[in-house]
Amino acid sequence: MFGRALSGTPVRLKITLFLYLYPEPKFMQMEYTIFKPEYLVSVTGGDPEVMEEIAGIFLNQIPEFVIEMNELLEHEKYYELGLLAHKAKGSVSVMGMDNTAIMLKEFELLAKAGEQKERYLDFIQKFRDDASTVTAEINDYLSRSR
Repeated sequence: MFGRALSGTPVRLKITLFLYLYPEPKFMQMEYTIFKPEYLVSVTGGDPEVMEEIAGIFLNQIPEFVIEMNELLEHEKYYELGLLAHKAKGSVSVMGMDNTAIMLKEFELLAKAGEQKERYLDFIQKFRDDASTVTAEINDYLSRSR
């Protein structure tokens, strides 16, 4: 019965229906733990080229942020470290990294005030770990979007 109802349906629609009804199995999809693609899509209007460009800029910034954070910490430039955490917070927000953004906000405020200095290295390591995870997730998402 269902087969006859689709007999005159264009092939593209049949494929779309099939993929909707039988999505790729979970074990084949990467589970995004930090990255929220809908943020990137909303910022870029879903344009794959713009998504790649924005993601590329973000992925290039990450190592620079980590290196500079470590240097500022080493030289005890805490206020500047807070400013950099603020800048990084803006970048991670575009990728939907809400928990990382919240952590960076706390880091920003503490560093600007020069308080709880013993936690700064932990903040930097958490940021580096989150960045590593999100890099893999973004690359997976972009490879599927092509």
